[in-house]
Amino acid sequence: MAAAPKILHLSSPLFQTLKNPNPNFISPHLLSTRKTRTKNTTTTPLSITCLSSSSQSAILTEKTLPTTPPQTRVRILSEALPFIQKFRGKTIVVKYGGAAMKSESLQASVIADLVLLSCVGLRIVFVHGGGPEINLWLGRLGLKPNFLNGLRVTDASTMEIVSMVLVGKVNKHLVSLINKAGATAVGLSGIDGRLLTASPSPNSSQLGFVGDIATVDPTVLRPLILDNHIPVIASVAADPTGQSYNINADTAAGELAAALGAEKLILLTDVAGILENRDDPASLVKQIDIKGVKKMMEDGKIAGGMIPKVNCCVRSLAQGVRTSSIIDGRLEHSLLLEILTDEGAGTMITG
Repeated sequence: MAAAPKILHLSSPLFQTLKNPNPNFISPHLLSTRKTRTKNTTTTPLSITCLSSSSQSAILTEKTLPTTPPQTRVRILSEALPFIQKFRGKTIVVKYGGAAMKSESLQASVIADLVLLSCVGLRIVFVHGGGPEINLWLGRLGLKPNFLNGLRVTDASTMEIVSMVLVGKVNKHLVSLINKAGATAVGLSGIDGRLLTASPSPNSSQLGFVGDIATVDPTVLRPLILDNHIPVIASVAADPTGQSYNINADTAAGELAAALGAEKLILLTDVAGILENRDDPASLVKQIDIKGVKKMMEDGKIAGGMIPKVNCCVRSLAQGVRTSSIIDGRLEHSLLLEILTDEGAGTMITG
């Protein structure tokens, strides 16, 4: 969700063609995409390369002939320009999880969005958890997942599996997908470069190795971001003794956004956003400030699993992040909707 001089509506053909520019066009900061559908034809997936160099050039190739007239493509790119100018060179921290992680089609949509945004000059930092994958591997090893108030109970055996799955499997899979799509991703965890230092949670006697974030040191991230790489960060951290902890991915994303002075924090979720009436999906609150969101919590309108997400957003805003958004990860290309339109894909919270 972004204010811009020129309004780009959801009905705009941007989302039919911005993802699919002229295959012969070469630009210093151009884009990527996956699939474009017209009334009668559908193109096949694109092959995209986003090269990191001093000129930050992007070379785009396509296996099929374009189906949209060139003049239409040019007009649509010009419509997107104010939004690209607003965020170009700014750091955007995205927390990835929920339905967007479970569905292959939504995963492909998120990856395509990341690559497009990176290629037009946004500095993307990608933070992930991996609950479903952890549960799968616990089951394969004959271990039953246990939760307390929505948090995973993490004993020593579970922590070992969490580290192996998040850092060794999920993280490298996401890095591979982003690299294949044409950007350059680098996989990290909170342990690398002492990016995140953990401390035991107040309920450690019940939760085990579930940690809070004591400190953030983004030094290892800065050269990657400046070189137009996409850091992909697994939400695992260690305390000063080297003991690993499972960290809530929303919390990790919020603290990283604050430490990096990010322009925007985006949490991909399984809901439309913050609802005025929890039983009415049509009551989406498009934009709200900290004062308003705190009142909604006091009134009981925000409850359950939405509370820690909202608290994460509020805390990041209090530490200097410009805006935080909770968006519907079930929507295809929700990241583009949030960043390149004025309507957004969920709820934007401002300071």
